[in-house]
Amino acid sequence: MGRPGVDFPGFGVGLVILRDDRILLYKRVNAPEAGYWNIVGGKVDHMEPAEKAARREAEEETGLTIGWIERIGMTEQIIDADRQHWISILYLARDIEGEPQLTEPEKLSDFGWFPLSDLPEPLSAFTKAAISALSSAGRA
Repeated sequence: MGRPGVDFPGFGVGLVILRDDRILLYKRVNAPEAGYWNIVGGKVDHMEPAEKAARREAEEETGLTIGWIERIGMTEQIIDADRQHWISILYLARDIEGEPQLTEPEKLSDFGWFPLSDLPEPLSAFTKAAISALSSAGRA
């Protein structure tokens, strides 16, 4: 059958979570872009609406309760170093409850809230695309 993103283009979602003008980022453990700071997200399951996938992935990865979200754009990432290809819908959430946690230490090693003007390095291609979409949508 193959692996999404590796054997054929994967379809994913990313969720920008903002609170008090800060973005929530997590450090990735695995490819693509292991060791990079990233927005939360993941792959869309078969027959799962993308918006539902964005909320599910974010809640699984952060422990937060995600309320209303809005679509802010799309991105296509071809990451040569990891031989991965992803097409993702990007969403924004400001309606959140709780405090983030490290709920999947096998996937994510660290997290933090960062001002958009002072982001950590290295920053993933997905995160750069999401911040660009956020600015284009006038939501930053």
